[in-house]
Amino acid sequence: MPGGERDTRLPAGRSSRSEIDAFLQKVAATPAPRTAGRRGRLLFAIDATASREPTWDIACQIQSEMFSATGDIGGLEVQLAFYRGFGEMKVTKWLESSEELVRRMLRVRCLAGRTQIRKLLRHALKETRTQKVDALVFVGDVVEEDIDELGHMAGEMGLVGTPVFVFQEGGEPISRSAFQQVARLSGGAYCSFDAGSAAQLRDLLTAVAVFSTGGRRALEDLGKAQGGRVLQIADQMRGKR
Repeated sequence: MPGGERDTRLPAGRSSRSEIDAFLQKVAATPAPRTAGRRGRLLFAIDATASREPTWDIACQIQSEMFSATGDIGGLEVQLAFYRGFGEMKVTKWLESSEELVRRMLRVRCLAGRTQIRKLLRHALKETRTQKVDALVFVGDVVEEDIDELGHMAGEMGLVGTPVFVFQEGGEPISRSAFQQVARLSGGAYCSFDAGSAAQLRDLLTAVAVFSTGGRRALEDLGKAQGGRVLQIADQMRGKR
């Protein structure tokens, strides 16, 4: 399926309660890789092909909230990477300001094209070998590349200790299987969402960001302060340090 098209015959891809629980349990089992005394480093990678345009604004808002959630526990550095169009992939410098990240995202216009997940994984490996990247978060809808090659690179991500947390928009089944394998081989986790579950996606992404920055204890503290799903996430992680 081309990156700029979507099979409207498929049902919406919102994760079930059991799937969300499984995702959170996987986050809980992932060792917190951050070295004391530095900011958490999260590489945020997004499919910016035409099919993703309706939810791009949602992603912008979520990024700002991720920064805010980590401000009191050492802070977060985020690098934005996205692909679109004919072989185009862009990467920002490492950013410490939510305002700067959102400004950069707002300049992006989605363009039709095929997926370039291999390029994203290759870039992440290069970055983390220079300076540790605590997690790669990927948001996309389909996979149009060789799954064996992606699986090999995901395994390399696991070896260097950079888990991939995949959030799939919609539920295209072949891509779902590919995304799940990438997450599993890297030591990360997979979860699906749809345009109607923005709040769910925000909370899950915030959980990954806080966990990357301050580990499980920081996530528990945030859960006590904010309640809601963040508290549920923290409760599932309690006692798993």
